[in-house]
Amino acid sequence: MNNLDDTPIPDPGSSGDKQESKHSSALKKTSRYRSRSLSASSTDSFSSQSYTGSSSDDGDELPPREKVQKNTKGNSDFCVRNVAAQHTFGRREIEIAEQEMPGIMALRKRAAEDKPLKDAKIVGCTHINAQTAVLIETLVQLGARVRWAACNIYSTQNEVAAALAESDIPIFAWRGETEEDFWWCIDRCVNAESWQPNMILDDGGDATHLMLKKYPAMFKLVKGIVEESVTGVHRLYQLSKAGKLTVPAMNVNDSVTKTKFDNLYSCKESILDSLKRSTDVMFGGKQVVVCGYGDVGKGCAQALKGQGCIVYITEIDPICALQASMDGFRVVKLNEVIRNVDIVVTATGNKNVVVREHMDKMKSGCIICNMGHSNTEIDVNGLRTPDLTWEKVRSQVDHIIWPEGKYIILLAEGRLVNLSCSSIPSFAVSITSATQALALIELFNAPPGRYKSDVYLLPKKMDEYVASLHLPTFDAHLTELSDEQAKYMGLNKAGPFKPNYYRY
Repeated sequence: MNNLDDTPIPDPGSSGDKQESKHSSALKKTSRYRSRSLSASSTDSFSSQSYTGSSSDDGDELPPREKVQKNTKGNSDFCVRNVAAQHTFGRREIEIAEQEMPGIMALRKRAAEDKPLKDAKIVGCTHINAQTAVLIETLVQLGARVRWAACNIYSTQNEVAAALAESDIPIFAWRGETEEDFWWCIDRCVNAESWQPNMILDDGGDATHLMLKKYPAMFKLVKGIVEESVTGVHRLYQLSKAGKLTVPAMNVNDSVTKTKFDNLYSCKESILDSLKRSTDVMFGGKQVVVCGYGDVGKGCAQALKGQGCIVYITEIDPICALQASMDGFRVVKLNEVIRNVDIVVTATGNKNVVVREHMDKMKSGCIICNMGHSNTEIDVNGLRTPDLTWEKVRSQVDHIIWPEGKYIILLAEGRLVNLSCSSIPSFAVSITSATQALALIELFNAPPGRYKSDVYLLPKKMDEYVASLHLPTFDAHLTELSDEQAKYMGLNKAGPFKPNYYRY
């Protein structure tokens, strides 16, 4: 997690394409280098023996920024991998996701006539997959104009990005962007001809950061920010504390419908999916350490325990540590178990949770991955040294080889593993997407003065509404309070039913 003032924003005209060609060259060299046992002399030349580029599926195509593309309507206000070849497949992916996203589809149907986002101009910076495409197209149907970029260089589904481009949505994203590409894409969403954004939907705070730092005058005209990640929310509170947040922001990450469903239930399923797809690992009997026992850590630990893993937890918070202990997990310091574990999962949102010192102690074949939003939890830069060799074995799977022949398996170069190496449950994303859409509607339509330049939680009534949109899927029937019961509890019969401090 970077301090806002310290995070560099490269000039969109800098040499990102030259860097890409170096990565491609390194990959070709590394593919010829297969030995597990390395002599000291074999690591003398880091540039010739070590692969340090992206482990994404780039193929031999031109980088998207070098292509001239138009969709079938002749529009070219987008930058994706291959609109012509991929948009049909991407449209099918979106249609499949729609079937498993009842809440956001119900919201789309109910609010389509009213157009509550008419005149909204939204800059979006989220993961680009079939599920978020359903949200994007919902916002458009509710009246918004949007421009969209990816919040992660490895999580974009290229075919989905192509489908959105084919539908005339200005989208700038592809799987395997360089860091310079990443900032260029966000810049294209913020700064465009005849475009003054008035809303931001962020996942990690990068669009907010770029706009505040590079276009401060434009930022002051924004009506509101909706943020859904731990990292981005932390950044917003930093800005607020420093007096630099000049617009209201909605903290969706800590809303009940985000923390209890996306963070817990989604991660509970997707951690298994991502590890299995990328490594074919059998879980039974494996020793696993999960760093962090928040909602994400809880979901990961419960899922891995259910598969027969021996699970350890690391924690800084005594309350979370006590929860882990009473859930049957042993709470340890990382150094106490690092030599013996088979899998390490980070889920803290912090930085340098697993550093080179830990990785030097890991046994050969240990798998390490990150489930937190920020890519700073695993010190990947500490592995980019002349004595270690990187070997790509699959998309998003690298072996890092020590001079004596030991290797560890790093997934997604330390970035969000479930969105880089697998897919996530559409139903859980439906809940989060409906929450994001309602937060945008609330901030955009709020009368002047209702929200000051601060960070707010989603109103409880909206959380309950999002949940109610998803209940018909389960044929669930709510009990209604009688007048007498409502009076006794001091509640409105229509809700909200819990105080803001209730923890569920």
